[in-house]
Amino acid sequence: MIRSRHVFRAAALALVAVLASACGSAIQPIDLPPVSDAAWPMPADVGGPDASAGGSSDNSCDPTASLSPAGASTSSSSVAKIKARGKLIAGVDQTTYLFGFRNPKTGNLEGFDIDVVNEIAAAIFGSAEGHVQFRAIASSQREQVLKDHQVDIVVRTYSITCARLKDVAFSSVYYVAGQKILVPKASNAESLSDLKGKRVCATKQSTSLAKIATDPAHPTAVSVDNWSDCLIMLQQHQVDAVSTDDTILAGMAAQDPTVKVAGAPMTTENYGIGIPKDQPDLVRYVNSVLETNRNNGTWAGSYQKWVGARLGPATPPQPKYK
Repeated sequence: MIRSRHVFRAAALALVAVLASACGSAIQPIDLPPVSDAAWPMPADVGGPDASAGGSSDNSCDPTASLSPAGASTSSSSVAKIKARGKLIAGVDQTTYLFGFRNPKTGNLEGFDIDVVNEIAAAIFGSAEGHVQFRAIASSQREQVLKDHQVDIVVRTYSITCARLKDVAFSSVYYVAGQKILVPKASNAESLSDLKGKRVCATKQSTSLAKIATDPAHPTAVSVDNWSDCLIMLQQHQVDAVSTDDTILAGMAAQDPTVKVAGAPMTTENYGIGIPKDQPDLVRYVNSVLETNRNNGTWAGSYQKWVGARLGPATPPQPKYK
């Protein structure tokens, strides 16, 4: 049994490696957690208390409204502390191709979200080189690392919701995604309504998981720590589909030619940069950087580099300020 576990895992890793070889620099494999016999099949929860996490159904506020960048300055208390430390500490993903993943050739973190972190660091220090400390975190850790001040910011395909705003602050919206499904190419499923009674994977504490768990079709929600876990579970037929933002699914489809992104968006996911709730000056400063990047072509350049070829043309979302 243990031998078969490793064979399955090796096959999944081999698939990604073959894709990387066949497609050159366009496809680069993501880091995957080490094999653990004690945790195989892939560590996952079915349903569970976190199935409604993310707070996507809470409409008690306008989650897209953030603080104006007016008065933003590197001399404000929070930004000045970061500058004195010499590093911006950022919570990011290292397992989501296109947005936050580790390039196995260089060992560097890359992707759209990583570009955002580097631009903020460059604005504070003049250059991001040597001034960023990345901390790879799971989806379920995003609020906690901010509440505990373990990081300065979280840039990790992080949807802004009213429930989350009770615990952390957010920048203005820097990207708009939509939840879809990822299925084998032979599947006719187009939405969660076509997956009644089927196992559908998403990460813990995500708005995607909440959507799966509360859908009227009653698919079975399966939660894991990282999106790469969902892809492997789909490859090994442990789940029937993955459902999350089209941005994340596009990265999975780019790695595995046997799967496809299907259907129309079921939700609107407004990505924001998570910031500790007691640091409004940092929110204003981050918003000033995002404002600059929207207007000087930086956003468009990063989008085209990572996402444009797979999701089509797009323009940066316009900010809404309180």
